[in-house]
Amino acid sequence: MLYKTLKKPFFGRYMVKWKNPLTEEELQEWEPMDIYSKSGGVIRCLFAHSRASEAKATIVLGHPMGKAAKGYFLKYGYTDLLLDNGFNVMIFDLNGFGESTHGNFSYYYDIIAVSQIAKNLTPTLPIGYHGISLGGMWAAVSFADETHCYDFAILESVATSLEDFWVNFPMAYRVLRVLGFFMPRYQRHVRMIDRIKQVKNLNSLLFIYSQTDPWTTVAMGEQFMKYSNVKAELWTIADAKHAHIMKSPHREEYQQKILDYFNEMSRKQYH
Repeated sequence: MLYKTLKKPFFGRYMVKWKNPLTEEELQEWEPMDIYSKSGGVIRCLFAHSRASEAKATIVLGHPMGKAAKGYFLKYGYTDLLLDNGFNVMIFDLNGFGESTHGNFSYYYDIIAVSQIAKNLTPTLPIGYHGISLGGMWAAVSFADETHCYDFAILESVATSLEDFWVNFPMAYRVLRVLGFFMPRYQRHVRMIDRIKQVKNLNSLLFIYSQTDPWTTVAMGEQFMKYSNVKAELWTIADAKHAHIMKSPHREEYQQKILDYFNEMSRKQYH
């Protein structure tokens, strides 16, 4: 209850009862599972096998902030794109969002826990990750932990620190400053631009940004590129709202970039 209260200035409007966008028939393709995270939350996941005869990799999708939570990827076609092109898919709700129970602010533990179950489900396949905004920011922290199981990742619309993102929202930013005063070591521990210097296990990173996103700018992507300790690429599109490239005029080239990256990385993992 304490953490739920503390999260309200940041996520209160989004931590609501989840609405499943799938029909009963569509839901048959997905296997639900619950995972316990060190954050203290029970993480609700959905896993689906590739629609191709043989899977290339398992891709975990980390959602942006919003009421849709993991449903974001179902609603905007990410899951169909990957399933139709030979990838297993795992989607999940960060703690306190969607169907997952509340835990603390260490969302990176949720992302690590999902990687471990994905690896257990498909031990012979590479594990990829695509995190957008919230789901990408906390992944940058999880990648510095040696217990994660990801081999390659896309981080999209990701801020360099919590402060750099929440400064755009004055009330939440003031609460963040107070929390940082009382927990300075934790604040430093979850600073994304510092953790990207300590990435473990990953072979590659792809950073994706919109040139017109006022909250997570291309300059942030350039900073991640500068400090990444693994091979990385920065790819930008000309015009899209924050965390909504799939709804932009650049949808087709964006989808192709995602597929090209995951296909290339999956092939390299096998060799």
